[in-house]
Amino acid sequence: MQVHHTDEASYHIIAVVGEVDASSSIVLDAALEEAINQKKQKILIDCTELHYISSPGIGVFTSRLDDCEKIGIALVLFGLNDKVFNVFRILGLDQLIKIVKTKEEAKSVAK
Repeated sequence: MQVHHTDEASYHIIAVVGEVDASSSIVLDAALEEAINQKKQKILIDCTELHYISSPGIGVFTSRLDDCEKIGIALVLFGLNDKVFNVFRILGLDQLIKIVKTKEEAKSVAK
């Protein structure tokens, strides 16, 4: 798995490429922690190249969601394929985490 950071205007985008399993979830968690510690106010997670996510990967998002809510950071995921989205949906996380289809939609809901 690879993680790429970019900034577009007021948005910090973290692109996740590949598969997030137990070992690579540590890298994802570190990327989110860094963005949160830098007080990036709008964090968008680009999942267009995310092919698989395990429960530790899901755990990264759920644990960091609380951190974001406490300090007013908008966290939005976008571009999930059907397989990955279904994991979030089955667990009910699509009700807790903002998940949209495109980057443009993510920018419009990250307020």
